[in-house]
Amino acid sequence: MDFAKLKKNLELRKFAVSHFKTANDAAEYLAKEIKGETVGIGGSITVKELGVYELLEKNNKMLWHWVDPSARESMKNSTVFLTSANAISETGEIINIDGGGNRVACSIYGPKKVYFVVGINKVCPDLDSAIFRARNVASPMNAKRLNVKTSCVVDGRCHDCLSPERICGVMAIHMRPMINAERTEVVLIDEKLGY
Repeated sequence: MDFAKLKKNLELRKFAVSHFKTANDAAEYLAKEIKGETVGIGGSITVKELGVYELLEKNNKMLWHWVDPSARESMKNSTVFLTSANAISETGEIINIDGGGNRVACSIYGPKKVYFVVGINKVCPDLDSAIFRARNVASPMNAKRLNVKTSCVVDGRCHDCLSPERICGVMAIHMRPMINAERTEVVLIDEKLGY
């Protein structure tokens, strides 16, 4: 990964960028940055592995459907939203695939601040390779985790299936922050996190 290139391209696209050696450092940073907010968290193994929920719940109202299933609908009213990405390109695009839509929707509209927490394993050279990663690495691993009956669970690659249990309903490519957001920040971590 060429971090200087990635940072430059994200900043050219108007994303804020922070960079940390460890997940623990990133979690402490987010806990200092986010106080007195209503924080929504998208379904994210990366955010779970970060361990930031416990730090944030001390000073914020937390909405995470993995902790409270009723929070899924109210996440759209959060003032801050934390999620990850299925892939990010060195050219500055952020890719996410979603089944229920809540994670992608909240990263696009509603919260005034959005943080994409991204481990080094999700960085790809360009948009095409990032889309490939989202479809053929992250999505099959999530499908397997959710124990759905799709062909990608069997062989680890996308078949653009029509299974009723398909978890890939929409793919969003963030080319720049949304106009309504005060701040959209990519929190890069020099560790492998999530899928």
